[in-house]
Amino acid sequence: MAIFVTYFFVTGEFDPRQSWMKLKVWKLKTYKRKYMDTQRITSNWIQELKPNEIFVFGSNLEGQHGGGAALLAYRKWGAIWGQGAGLQGQTYGIPTMHGRVEAIRPYVDEFIAFAKAHPEYIFLVTEIGCGIAGFKPAEIAPLFQDAIPVGNIYLPERFWQILNA
Repeated sequence: MAIFVTYFFVTGEFDPRQSWMKLKVWKLKTYKRKYMDTQRITSNWIQELKPNEIFVFGSNLEGQHGGGAALLAYRKWGAIWGQGAGLQGQTYGIPTMHGRVEAIRPYVDEFIAFAKAHPEYIFLVTEIGCGIAGFKPAEIAPLFQDAIPVGNIYLPERFWQILNA
């Protein structure tokens, strides 16, 4: 009964001839996206990392990790001064301070490819570019569209809200 009620509210029609299998498949597809975002949300306050977790932060090309999440990455988890991009200790830098949003895209794409190649790690993406760099989540989140099916990439809740809209 609950499945029919859900179907009725979404479609505006009630057809008891619908097979249970069709309704179950529809319900699974409807909730699949919500499941992904509720299970893979990066905390807004990361202070500790497990051995297999990687802190993903917004950087600058020069690797001068002087503020925000970059400074935390440098002080706590091995970000390398002078290296702006890629894996560094238990962190991964994505440059965000060198231009417009489209200039960030290649670095995000490179990160997603890296995460796919390293399923042994969990990548905790912070709201890169949304602090010192001055971008809004609505500008940055779409860059992570290809990360949606990648099970070891966790995104900030505000990014998920935008991607699921």
